[in-house]
Amino acid sequence: GVFLPEVEILQALDRMRSKKNLILQGAPGVGKTFVARKLAYAFMEEKAHDRLEMVQFHQTFSYEDFIRGYRPLPDQAGTFGLQDAIFYRFCKRAEDDPDRDYVFIIDEINRGNLGQIFGELLMLIESDKRGPDFAVPLVYQRNNEQRFFVPANVHLIGLMNLADRSLAIVDYALRRRFAFMTLTPQYSSSIFRKWLLDRQMNPDLVDLVASRMIALNQEITDDPLLGENYQVGHSFFCPKGEDFSGLDRGWYEGIIRTEIVPLLKEYWFDNAKRVEQAQEGLLAK
Repeated sequence: GVFLPEVEILQALDRMRSKKNLILQGAPGVGKTFVARKLAYAFMEEKAHDRLEMVQFHQTFSYEDFIRGYRPLPDQAGTFGLQDAIFYRFCKRAEDDPDRDYVFIIDEINRGNLGQIFGELLMLIESDKRGPDFAVPLVYQRNNEQRFFVPANVHLIGLMNLADRSLAIVDYALRRRFAFMTLTPQYSSSIFRKWLLDRQMNPDLVDLVASRMIALNQEITDDPLLGENYQVGHSFFCPKGEDFSGLDRGWYEGIIRTEIVPLLKEYWFDNAKRVEQAQEGLLAK
């Protein structure tokens, strides 16, 4: 279900192994979250939920949410205490289990203030700065506490939506610490087509989805104000379950009207005529 050639999957796993940090980037709906979890399980060689963690960055996400900070104590009203946050706890679990790999997924990694969130970890996540030899004191330090480091068996996968206009350019210091893999829409992929047909989707419906969405994505790519980063991904047309024989044109039109057209209205917010023409093309008999 990842619709990627084996060579690309193996390359991604190899980059995770050597670089330790990987970013999956792409247009809306190319399956970044789905692929990230599948890569994590493939990397760990088992579906180990206890060795996989995931968070989503946003504009108010902070170092205190990620590493450690003062937070209200749940059993003491009005009292604040120093509390370890999700990535700190995850690293400690990995440190106690050095013979197995751990994967931490960060959705919308470029939505947060990365320097503020990572703090001193900006150095510690580098592949050659792992382990106790590069341990540093944390900003919020407990008395007589040992310095902190990111274990070598912790691997990061960041997810980036390339079509979000509100996002700032990723910090160059962080960019240098990650390998990048771009996911693209797979409407023309034989793997995607076979996946739908193997689940009994009507071949005419498969052709309809592929032809109309390929044409739409070409129009988006050719638009100088948009480009390939704004293409519409294939996950919009990946139903749940294993039997798609009951799906018909009405299913396709429902997705177009309620998911694709609203997205196009955001893209061409100043050109209602173009949205109308695109909708007519997608729904033409």
